[in-house]
Amino acid sequence: MTEMTPVTNATAVKTDAPKKMVLPDAQTVTSVRHWTDRLFSFRMTRPTSMRFRSGEFVMIGLMGDADPKTGKQKPLLRAYSIASPSWDEELEFYSIKVQDGPLTSRLQHIQPGDEIILRPKPVGTLVHDALLPGKRLWFFATGTGFAPFASLLREPQTYEDYDEIIITHTCREVGELAYGAELIEGLKSDELLAEVIGEGFWKKIKYYPTTTREQSPKMGRITDLMRSGEAFADLGTGPLDPATDRAMICGNLAFNLELKEMLESYGLEEGANSDPKQYVVEKAFLD
Repeated sequence: MTEMTPVTNATAVKTDAPKKMVLPDAQTVTSVRHWTDRLFSFRMTRPTSMRFRSGEFVMIGLMGDADPKTGKQKPLLRAYSIASPSWDEELEFYSIKVQDGPLTSRLQHIQPGDEIILRPKPVGTLVHDALLPGKRLWFFATGTGFAPFASLLREPQTYEDYDEIIITHTCREVGELAYGAELIEGLKSDELLAEVIGEGFWKKIKYYPTTTREQSPKMGRITDLMRSGEAFADLGTGPLDPATDRAMICGNLAFNLELKEMLESYGLEEGANSDPKQYVVEKAFLD
């Protein structure tokens, strides 16, 4: 999720200088990795009582500047998809950097040991419960919209429920594909998942990365490649079939709307936690 997502001003917290402020619902950063000058990921501690379903999101953030008149500070919070799976002992997030963004202009400078505010109430539509049973699962992502799928690709239920998982990831430049590409490659040597799911579970995955600006092996927007039939030819499938195909979408607003229209033209219906159907969209994400 990105800085375009509305920032939430939560309950004010008083400062008491020169004492160090105790952040509300604080968790500690354990590692940070910068993938490009626009993208980074980080991991932090997870509350022992926190439970979530792979694919959900939470509100996280940092304290804002103190009000010059009152000295009070308010948390700057926004929605972030949890990139780690539900069984992970830590929480992982994947973020864009917005130089003048209220939150990410600060968040991009975090270091291990720093504290981040976490509102441990996960929600979201990109969960298995929101889909009817099927044979093939499609993940459609742009940019940091890959995050919830990073969680679901490491979720055993994904491989138990489907015979094939297709992950498409469209970015502007090749470097922006690195996070997803490395994660998927790492599944091949993940001994824990192999033990839980079975050897060679990762062979169910078909990874289809594309770029729109920088030259790469596959150029073009995934929607254009689907519309022309090129993507289906490359993947060895036909257009999505509501009888067998299920899909999850997480990208920028224009992408979400375009893909929704395409999937519905194939006969798929949008589902929800309370009403499972053939596809779901993460409405909280704006890349």
